[in-house]
Amino acid sequence: MKLATFQTPDGPHLGALTQAGDALVDLTVTGQPELASMQALIDAGDTGLDAARAALAAGTGIALESVTLLAPLPCPLQIRDASTAPRHIMHAPVGMRRLAALLQGQPDPGPAEGTIPDIYRAQPIFYITNRFAVAGDGADILWPRYSRYMDYELEVAVVIGKQGRDISAGTAMDHIFGYTIFNDFSARDTQLNEMQGMLGPAKGKSFDAGNVFGPWIVTRDEIPDYRELRCTAHINGRLVTDSRLGEMLHSFEAMIAYISNAETLYPGEIIGGGTVDDGCGLERCEFLADGDEVVLTVDGIGTLRNRVVAPHLG
Repeated sequence: MKLATFQTPDGPHLGALTQAGDALVDLTVTGQPELASMQALIDAGDTGLDAARAALAAGTGIALESVTLLAPLPCPLQIRDASTAPRHIMHAPVGMRRLAALLQGQPDPGPAEGTIPDIYRAQPIFYITNRFAVAGDGADILWPRYSRYMDYELEVAVVIGKQGRDISAGTAMDHIFGYTIFNDFSARDTQLNEMQGMLGPAKGKSFDAGNVFGPWIVTRDEIPDYRELRCTAHINGRLVTDSRLGEMLHSFEAMIAYISNAETLYPGEIIGGGTVDDGCGLERCEFLADGDEVVLTVDGIGTLRNRVVAPHLG
C-alpha cells in the first residue's frame, strides 16, 4: 500500500492510494482507532495494516488532485540521517572547498576526485535532526534568511514499524514499516561554517520545513529490493540527478543494526539512507535559486515536488 496523510476540514486524515494511483481513500473516516493517523497505524502493526487494506477495498476514492498532502508522518518520533553513497561522500567535501573559495572571493578551484575516509566504510555515519521541521509534497520551502546558498538532497528513508534493541542485520527488515522519499534541504554556507565545530550540522539543516518527506509511505511488501530503486531529480524540468540506491556503502539493515546497538528504536522513527550518488547540487557546486521547483522521483515510491522561496534573494 501507498499510505498518505492529507488535510481535511477536520484536521489531518490517513489515506491510502487507490490501485489506479489517481485517488486517495480516506481511512480515518472509518472511525477505527488504528486508522486515526499514520502513527496509530504504525503502532497497530499487522492488525492496523489489515484494517487499512479492508478500508481501502471498501472505500471511495477522493481525486488526488483535489487533496492537500502533508508529510506522511507529520511529526516523526525521531529523524536520523546517514551518509552512505560513495560518490557523494567523495564529492561533497570537494564542493564545500569550492563553496569556501567562492565565499572568500577566491577563484573556483574546480572539480576534483575526492576520497572516502576509512570511517565511512567501517560503520554507518549519521546525525539526528529536528523532527518538528517537517513538510510534505507540494509545500513551499521558505529559505532561512541567514543563508544564500540553497541545496536539495535526494534520499530514500525507511520508517521503523517495530520496536527493538540490539537488532541484528539479519532481522532488521522485520522492523521496517515502509519507505518514503526524503529531501534533506540544506543551507550550505551555514553548514560550511558549523561543520568546523565538529558536532555535525545544526542550522545548516535545522529550519522549518527543512526535512521534506513524501508523497507517501510505501509499505515494505511493495518494494522487493530497495537496492534496485532508480532515483532522479529535476530542477525546473532539468535532469540533475540519475542514480540508483544500491550503491550505498551500508544497507538499511546494517544501519538499523548499528543504530540499535544498546539503543531502542521505536515505531514511527525515520532513518534516511543518505544522499544518493550525485544527489545534490553541492557535488557540482550548483545551488538553488528563489522560485526553483525541485522534483524528486524514486521508482516504486513516487514523486515529491517542492518550490523554494527566498524573498531575501529575489
